[in-house]
Amino acid sequence: MNLITLTDPRSPVSEAYRTLRTNLSFYSLDQPITTLVVTSPAPNEGKSTTIANLAVTMAQSGRRTILVDCDLRRPSLHEVFGVSNDVGLTTMILDEEQPPALRETGVDNLWLLPSGPKPPNPADLLGSRQVDRVIERLSDQADMILIDAPPVIGVTDAVVLGVKVDGVLLVISAGETRREHAERAKELLEKANVRIIGAALTNAPRETTINGYYE
Repeated sequence: MNLITLTDPRSPVSEAYRTLRTNLSFYSLDQPITTLVVTSPAPNEGKSTTIANLAVTMAQSGRRTILVDCDLRRPSLHEVFGVSNDVGLTTMILDEEQPPALRETGVDNLWLLPSGPKPPNPADLLGSRQVDRVIERLSDQADMILIDAPPVIGVTDAVVLGVKVDGVLLVISAGETRREHAERAKELLEKANVRIIGAALTNAPRETTINGYYE
């Protein structure tokens, strides 16, 4: 996974992430987004790359940002930032007295809460009241909480998490995401009254990256 916002901050792709950050910031001035789930219709569509780079740009703008890996089935953010996954979200859920297992990322204003050990029942765990309390605790320490969730189709995790936050950003991969998958994901989220705030297009042709990144 490439954190291009760090390796090539002047590239058009990095600028696209900053454009996405700006659009999210101005999405609703009356009710600012402070907790956001990022997911995709199906696997391998770039959701984790998107949320990691978005988190970097959020932090670079001066906002205290906590990135939470809620993909308890295929966690990857601890590998991106080179930190341990021995403790994290799951250990916080099971022991509410434990302080948040936040990890420094090497980026000012950005911390990572890894997934922690994989549980046998991810959807049940994510739907618990304990997760609401974890989000509340983290919100006291940050300006923005970004949550990486599993793909919408196939498992209920993203929908379960979506009802707990201000909104959901759906990542669509150009040339990869099937139209029927995107429509199905939208249908599943809307059926649960999840607030879909928009879609981020990944894998776009270079010449349309900036203008077509956020819709």
